[in-house]
Amino acid sequence: MLSIVQSLGWPVWPLIIASVVALALIIERGVALRASRITPAKLLDDVLGLHARGAVNGEVLGKLERSSPLGRILAAGLRNAEAGREAALQAVVAAGNQATHELSRYMTLLGSIGSIAPLLGLFGTVIGMIEIFAAQQIGSSPQQLAHGISVALYSTAFGIIVAVPSTLAYRQYRSRIDDLIVEMEDQAQRMIETLFAPKRAAREATT
Repeated sequence: MLSIVQSLGWPVWPLIIASVVALALIIERGVALRASRITPAKLLDDVLGLHARGAVNGEVLGKLERSSPLGRILAAGLRNAEAGREAALQAVVAAGNQATHELSRYMTLLGSIGSIAPLLGLFGTVIGMIEIFAAQQIGSSPQQLAHGISVALYSTAFGIIVAVPSTLAYRQYRSRIDDLIVEMEDQAQRMIETLFAPKRAAREATT
C-alpha cells in the first residue's frame, strides 16, 4: 500500500487526509451518539419521582443538566415550571434546539467528505490522464504511460473507497439523530403533561 501511495504522488494526499478526517469523525460520532449517553433509560421516571417527592432543588437540577442532553431539556422544563405551562414549554423547546445543534456537530463535514471524495478521485484521474497524453507527446514512454494509467485508476478507486463509508456513516448517524430527537421530544412532552396535569384537573374541577 505504501508503495502505491508513493507511486501515485501528490494527487492522492488530499484523499488520504480526507480518509483520516472521515475515520476520526465516524468514530467520534459513533461514541457521542450512543442512546445511553443521549437519552439514559429511566431518567424521566427518576426525575418525575424526585418531583413528586418535592426533592427537586438547584443541586439536583445541576446534576441533571450535566448528565445528558435529555437531562438538560428536562431540567429546563423543571426550572420554569413555576412560571406556568407555556414558559416551561418554551424553555424545553429552547433546550431541545440546543441539544439538536450539538447532536448534529461535525455531520456537515462528514457529509461533505462523502460528497467531495469522488471529486478528489476524479481530480487524480485527470492528473493521470494528463500524464498519459504527455507520455504520448514525448515518444510514448511505456513506463510513463503505465504510471499515468495507474494514477488514474487508483485515484478513482481511492475516491470511491473514501466516499462510500463516509456517506453510509453520514446517513446512518443522521437517521440516529432524528430518532434521538423524536425520543427527547416525546419524553419532554410526557414530563410537561405529568407536571401540569394536576393543575389542569383542578382548573376543570372549579369550572
